[in-house]
Amino acid sequence: MNPLIVFWVPAILRTLIVVCGALVVGYFWGILWCAIAVGSGLAVLIGLQLHYLYRLSIWLDKPDSSKLPDGWGAWTEIFSRLYRMRREDEKNQAELSEWLARFRQAMTLLPDGVVIMDDVLFLEWCNPVAEQHLGLSLSKDKNMRVTNLIRSPEFMDYVILGRFDKPLTVTHRDRKLILHIIKFENRRQILVTHDITESERIDMMRRDFIANASHELRTPLTVINGFLEINAMQPDLDSKIRAGHIKLMTEQGQRMQGLVEDMLTLTRLESVDFPVRPERVNMTQLLESVVSEMHGLSVGKHELIFINEGPDVMGSFDELRSAFGNLVSNAVRYTPVGGTITISWTNSDAGPKFMVKDSGIGISSEHISRLTERFYRVDKSRSRETQGTGLGLAIVKHVALRHKAQLTIESTSGVGSAFSIQFPMPVSIA
Repeated sequence: MNPLIVFWVPAILRTLIVVCGALVVGYFWGILWCAIAVGSGLAVLIGLQLHYLYRLSIWLDKPDSSKLPDGWGAWTEIFSRLYRMRREDEKNQAELSEWLARFRQAMTLLPDGVVIMDDVLFLEWCNPVAEQHLGLSLSKDKNMRVTNLIRSPEFMDYVILGRFDKPLTVTHRDRKLILHIIKFENRRQILVTHDITESERIDMMRRDFIANASHELRTPLTVINGFLEINAMQPDLDSKIRAGHIKLMTEQGQRMQGLVEDMLTLTRLESVDFPVRPERVNMTQLLESVVSEMHGLSVGKHELIFINEGPDVMGSFDELRSAFGNLVSNAVRYTPVGGTITISWTNSDAGPKFMVKDSGIGISSEHISRLTERFYRVDKSRSRETQGTGLGLAIVKHVALRHKAQLTIESTSGVGSAFSIQFPMPVSIA
């Protein structure tokens, strides 16, 4: 609305009314009373303005807790506008608080750590992931300098040099982190942390797998190529020696074939393109096949005990056969002549359980956590003698995972080992 109409016109009209009233008084009572009437009228008008100015100043001191006063005349429009501005401000504040809450919630759900700092690196806010990565506590460390909280020489150098165009890779609290400081306001900075510990571990496992696979394949190929060269260079070689060479090449070829088959099996088990298609597994048939294989490997050198008291399960016959067969063959390979091997398939309140227990050479505790890694061997020389591929327990672990079962390893060096696969109750069927 036009300020001329809102403010000046009413003021001029009120002034004219006072003057007209004073003239009427002067007409009846004289010029003195006319002057007194004009002065009194103007004083009342000025007093009202001062009164509303005073009330406005009180409200401005505490706009949130004080009630907006009612106005008179032009003050009605002034207070009305202030009221609308206050309501609009409250609405904007509510929207801002909502957006801030959403922002913090989004930052809380991020997989990376986020630390908001001022221009001198004092902590203002951080999400829970940053607390885990850097060992911070928002409730305790707020308004403290971040460089005093993160005790890392590399991070201190990164901050001092101020070369924030490139991220910093640092090891902190047993984690490998990528840190990056980003300036987003004149007086604000963001520290972003990304945990690459797991990806580094996977990359290392991949590199180790390639190196180990290359080594395992190179050994039989070297033997085969060596004998082929000898036979090519010496065509008149004695038939008995030639037969021995053929026998060794056949063994190395079979070893290489077993290694490739295990690698393909492990790749298939890890692939999401080959999910388990559950079927009713006849456990009696499966276990009889495993026990028959165990007798064939042992050839009477061990005392073999077989217990079958468990139910059939839902799963993959071939995968379970492979896992159980690997555990049994390992027990036979690493149990000295005269030792005892027990295969048991039982049921309990926790669900069906397959266990292979032996009185073999056992395994030291420091090796147990790594047994299911690809190509990991406790004793490499003995593994070569037993013709193992180093992938058997990795296959067992993945089969167990695909069947929602848990592989447990218990072993004592020189006493024996117990490998068990505990299936959940829902897997069992009547």
